[in-house]
Amino acid sequence: MIVRTTKKLKYAADRGILVLLSAAALISIVTSVGIVLTLVFDASKFFQVVGFREIFSTKLAPLAKEPSFGFLPLITGTLITSLIAMLVAVPIGVTAAIYMSEFAGDRIRKIVKPMMELLAGIPTIVYGFFAYSTVTPFLIKLIPGLNAKNMLSPGIVMGIMIVPIVASLSEDAMNSVPASLREGSLALGSTDLETALKVVFPAATSGIVASVVLGLSRAVGETMIVAIAAGSSKNFTLDVTAPLQTMTAYIVEFTSGDAGSGTTGYYSLYAVGLILFVFTLLMNLAAQYISKRFREEY
Repeated sequence: MIVRTTKKLKYAADRGILVLLSAAALISIVTSVGIVLTLVFDASKFFQVVGFREIFSTKLAPLAKEPSFGFLPLITGTLITSLIAMLVAVPIGVTAAIYMSEFAGDRIRKIVKPMMELLAGIPTIVYGFFAYSTVTPFLIKLIPGLNAKNMLSPGIVMGIMIVPIVASLSEDAMNSVPASLREGSLALGSTDLETALKVVFPAATSGIVASVVLGLSRAVGETMIVAIAAGSSKNFTLDVTAPLQTMTAYIVEFTSGDAGSGTTGYYSLYAVGLILFVFTLLMNLAAQYISKRFREEY
């Protein structure tokens, strides 16, 4: 009887743990579905009033007497700052990954990697003030005519923030390359640098590209850095030295109470949020596709 009772208790405990694990897994699914439904439901009220032709125009004046909702300046500001960030993060991150994976000893790796990943733990609002109070004044000395609020400064600081993502994921991809490939390359007379660049790097391309795409999606969704340092100008421009608002900064501005609840401007927040969600979703899908399409299996 005791043995049977013990087995029943173990079986009940196993089932209870399975239920808890299943519930934990469902939370993320339910949350994602809830977010999508909220965005779609409220954004649909905006699209009932504003047509797609106006949305992709360059005039954005949501609080004007005759408001207009051309989101192209917001999309442009988001893409420009994100591309600047990747121009900073990709070379530094990939180079750091090659060094830590192929050249650094265990002792150096244990010091460098935690210091690099420490950048990911800094609050983004700190990065924002750093961009505005330190990087921008420095750039003003180098670039005549640079505005106090601009797209260049937050883009650079966002790139610094993304370096740990690109470096860490790229290093993991390189470490997954079998040692036999390295040994074969060295046995044929290649140097360590040639082996790293011509053997290991191509073999880890899928993981490296996926890390870059994930880093880009992180840059697109960044809020506080661009809200503080990029400005709130809604004029369409491609000049990186000029201020321009991003999609996330637009949401921050309007959630502070500028738009009354139930107005078209209020529902424009959900429309911008839906566009941002679609951008991020497409980039994550692209990262998964690239990872699967170009994955090398050994």
